[in-house]
Amino acid sequence: MPGYPVLPEGLAYGGDYNPEQWPEDVWREDVRLMREAGVNLVTVGVFNWGLIEPEEGEYDFSRLDRILDLLHSAGVYADLATPTSSPPTWFRRRYPGSRLVDREGHVLGGGSRHSFCPSSPDYAAASERIVTALARRYAGHPAVAMWHVHNEYGWANAHCYCPTSAEAFRAWLRDRYGDVGALNAAWGTTFWGLTYGSFEEVEPPVAAPVGLLTGLKLDFMRFSVDAHIACFRRERDTIRRFGDLPVTTNFMIPNCKPMDYWRWAAEVDVVANDHYLDSGRADPHIELAMAADLTRSVAGGRPWMLMEHSTGAVNWQPRNLAKRPGEMRRNTLAHVARGSDSAMFFQWRASRHGAEKFHSAMVPHAGTDSQMWREVLALGADLRELAGVRGSRVTAEVAVVWDWESYWALEFEWRPSADLRFRERVEAYYEALWREHVTVDFVHPSADLSPYRLVVAPSSYLLGEAPAKNLHRYVEAGGHLLVSYFSGIVDENDTIHAGPYPGALREVLGVTVEEFHPLREHETVTVEPSESAGPGATGRIWSERVRLAGARAVHEFADGPDAGHPAVTRHDLGAGAAWYVSTALDAGSGLRGLLGRVLDGAGVSRPRGLPDTLELVRRGDHLFLINHGDAPVTVTGVTGTGVLDGAAYDGSATVPAGGVVVVHTS
Repeated sequence: MPGYPVLPEGLAYGGDYNPEQWPEDVWREDVRLMREAGVNLVTVGVFNWGLIEPEEGEYDFSRLDRILDLLHSAGVYADLATPTSSPPTWFRRRYPGSRLVDREGHVLGGGSRHSFCPSSPDYAAASERIVTALARRYAGHPAVAMWHVHNEYGWANAHCYCPTSAEAFRAWLRDRYGDVGALNAAWGTTFWGLTYGSFEEVEPPVAAPVGLLTGLKLDFMRFSVDAHIACFRRERDTIRRFGDLPVTTNFMIPNCKPMDYWRWAAEVDVVANDHYLDSGRADPHIELAMAADLTRSVAGGRPWMLMEHSTGAVNWQPRNLAKRPGEMRRNTLAHVARGSDSAMFFQWRASRHGAEKFHSAMVPHAGTDSQMWREVLALGADLRELAGVRGSRVTAEVAVVWDWESYWALEFEWRPSADLRFRERVEAYYEALWREHVTVDFVHPSADLSPYRLVVAPSSYLLGEAPAKNLHRYVEAGGHLLVSYFSGIVDENDTIHAGPYPGALREVLGVTVEEFHPLREHETVTVEPSESAGPGATGRIWSERVRLAGARAVHEFADGPDAGHPAVTRHDLGAGAAWYVSTALDAGSGLRGLLGRVLDGAGVSRPRGLPDTLELVRRGDHLFLINHGDAPVTVTGVTGTGVLDGAAYDGSATVPAGGVVVVHTS
């Protein structure tokens, strides 16, 4: 695998640079401002295909030559992109069979990026030609530090339903199952008499009456991931014929549901992610932290790259809120705290044309006499001081199970409640852990769980036999497991495990579930303690009739359809313990109170007595303290040197309201 880190030293700072949108006198101004801000890496060429290949087979690299030479003269490195996410207009005209088709059979129009079928052989040939030309020309250019393949796989063309995709899907199924009988068995096609006589009879899950075979839908989603990975591999392997620089693409964790990034991770030399603050949330910095932790986990704990985020407002949310003073700094340093070795933005200079002209940038429309530019300068100075963080790792004692296939399957139609949402429970548990100042890794359920004192499975609806046994072994060996309702229900084909719920998790949890009792919209139930003192809590969405089969009741339902029956159980198994929660505990004292007890039982260390507006993360020998509140916070037990302020901390550190303190503790 080509080497990483990407740059010779320090953290990468910069963003997408699209100089083709501007005259060359602006380019010279750009590189002057980049030097002033401390920018050392920019992504170039993402949407250049139609400019460097204006007609098929006719190349003009003169503009890109000048751009790369200018960047090199300024000491700015390039993350050189292949422009294959946006084929030129001539390609669409010449190869109409490559056009994207939606579930309803509509051939989608052009005028936007990602308007092609990922299984198209015409697209494959054209993209390989342009990537070969680029790699041959620029593999040895001194400005090029890494390669950036495509842009945001799965953003708009995650699935295509054209005849080419249909045939590619059938070929994928032949490889997966070998014969159609195995497919019928996996999908349970005897239901409704939908048995296939041959692979040629299989259609993609196009628009149809409700109740499509869920095995069909799951496999089409898996196939679609593989189709995009095949596109990436083709370009990556072409680039590697000409050199050994790192090759990546930009993920969209966690907000691209169709892409299974556990499967993607092994394909890239360094994991890179795009993340945009959701300004519609009450506490968007918590979702940001979750995204960063999940990205680091996909990277296997190694440092990763924040490839895109925003200096201010984005252009595509329902209400595109500007960031408050200091918020961009907190956002950026939170990503760094959680493992990023870069701070990159979309984009360098705000565009005057196109769909993203109201998207914020490092150089805004207001120019350099603006608060945004002053914050860009200050952030560059911070990142230079934080160069020593590079390459260090974040460790966690707690892991949260995240499986994209369970995400897909849980949200198919005809589930017991419309309120069942994969991220709803994951985010509820993550938020409670964040507010308890617990750093979290995310894991696939089949991963090695031995490094963790506690594993939380908030939304493991789809859980195969082997991953379930993995969880069982983890508990027997001394681990603590906390599982939320409607988990362990189906296998990898969305087939219900034989016997009572919770299926694959019955033995490790020591319970069976007689019946689900989903709650009405806005209906709640009360959970009261049964074996220990403590306040009652409120449950939403779900209740169920739990029967003990080795576990003991910790809390019972006080009312609702399961009044008097267990709501929370604990099963001591081997050297460990498995907890089960059969309702959606409120995000306040109920869930946090339970988690606090489980964390204590698992021996998870964490600071006490701090406000839950303070973000505290240790990365290597650096302690990051990020205050999202409106009042200063004093943290005790802090000794070391302030990286950003040069202060000596001897036993405590005070973090200003909205401020960040980073302490080198060794």
